[in-house]
Amino acid sequence: MSTCYVEQSPPEIVAMSIPPEPPSLTQHADLWFCDGSVILQAESTLFRVHKSQLSRRSIVFSDMFALAQPPVMTTHAALADETYEGCPVVRLHDSAEDVANLLLALYDGPKFGNNDPHDFAIVSGILRLSTKYAIDSLRLKAISHLNIAWPTTLKGWDMREDKVHASEITSPTEHATLYPSPVDVINLARLTNAPSLLPAALYDISRYTFAQIFEPTDDELSRFRGVVNCDGGNGRTLCADDMRRLALGKEASAHAVSAVIHGMGRGPLAHSRKGTFSLHAHARTHPPVAVCTTPGACRRDFAELVVLATQHYVCDRERGHADPLYVAEELGALKSADVSECRACARALEVWATKERERMWKMIPLWFRLDS
Repeated sequence: MSTCYVEQSPPEIVAMSIPPEPPSLTQHADLWFCDGSVILQAESTLFRVHKSQLSRRSIVFSDMFALAQPPVMTTHAALADETYEGCPVVRLHDSAEDVANLLLALYDGPKFGNNDPHDFAIVSGILRLSTKYAIDSLRLKAISHLNIAWPTTLKGWDMREDKVHASEITSPTEHATLYPSPVDVINLARLTNAPSLLPAALYDISRYTFAQIFEPTDDELSRFRGVVNCDGGNGRTLCADDMRRLALGKEASAHAVSAVIHGMGRGPLAHSRKGTFSLHAHARTHPPVAVCTTPGACRRDFAELVVLATQHYVCDRERGHADPLYVAEELGALKSADVSECRACARALEVWATKERERMWKMIPLWFRLDS
C-alpha cells in the first residue's frame, strides 16, 4: 500500500528564557488573559491562556503540563524553566497565525467562512494544529467544513458546482478564486491524514489541462500557484505519488467521457422500450417509464446526438470536455421531456444520465488509485 505524505520539518527542541519585558516579543491583543496560567510563544507572539482549557481539549497539552520541571522538552514544544509574569512559558514550533486561529476556535468555538482561499488559510491551520495536538473534536469540525467544498457525495459535488456556475454569471472575474488551489487541499489532506478530501480535490484538478496547471496564465496564477514551481523552486507541488495519481486519473476521466457519449446511443433507448408496469421492488421507488412508440426515429436521433457530442467534447474539446460528470449531465438534458416528440426516450435519457453520474462518482477513487 503506497501512502504519500508531505514532509514537515521537526520542531526545534530548545529551552528558553524570556526577559521580563522582551522588546522583540508582543502580546496577542485578544488572547492575553490576565488570569491565564501559561504563556505560549509562537514566533514572536505571546499568548497568555489557561492550562485547564488546553488540557481539557488536548491530551498532548495535558501530558506536557503534567511532566516534571525544570526544564521540560517534547517533540511538540519546549517548556522553559523560567516564568514570565509568573507563568511558565511554552515555545510552540508553529506559526503565530495558526496558533491564534486554533486558540480562538478553542475559546470562542470555530467560526468558519465560505471555503474561499482566505477561509482555507484559517481552517487549514486549525486542522494542522488540531491534528498535531490531538484536539479531535476541532479536527473533525474542520474536516467537515472542508468537505462542503471538497465533498464525499455526488449531491454535495453538485451543490458545489452550482455555486461555481452562479459565480461565473454574477462575478466572472472572481469565480476562479472561489475555492483554493486543489493542490493545497491535497497536500493538506496528506499532512493531516484527511483522505476524505482527496477524491474531490484530485477530480477538480484533473479537469484542467496540464498547460493550465503548469503554465497558468495571469488569471490562473492564484488557483494553481502551488504547482508553478515544480522544478525545485519556492512553489508548492504535489508529491510524486500524487502526480502519478493525477496523470492516471486524467486518463481514466478522458476514457469515461468517450464511454458515456457512446453509451448514450444504446442505454437510454433500451430503457425506454421497457414496459410501463413492473412488480420488481425498484418500481416502488422509481416511477414507471412510458414505452417508446417510434423506436426507429428515436434510434436515429440518439445516433445523431452521439455524433454531435463526440464532435463537441472529444474532437473540439469544448467546455467540460475533461469533466465526465458535467458531460453526462449535459447529455441527459439533450432531449427535454417538455418539448421532445418522444417523451419516453427523453425521460429515459434523463434517468440513464443520472445513473451514469452516480456510477462515475463511485469510480473516482479507483480512477485516481486512492484504493491502493
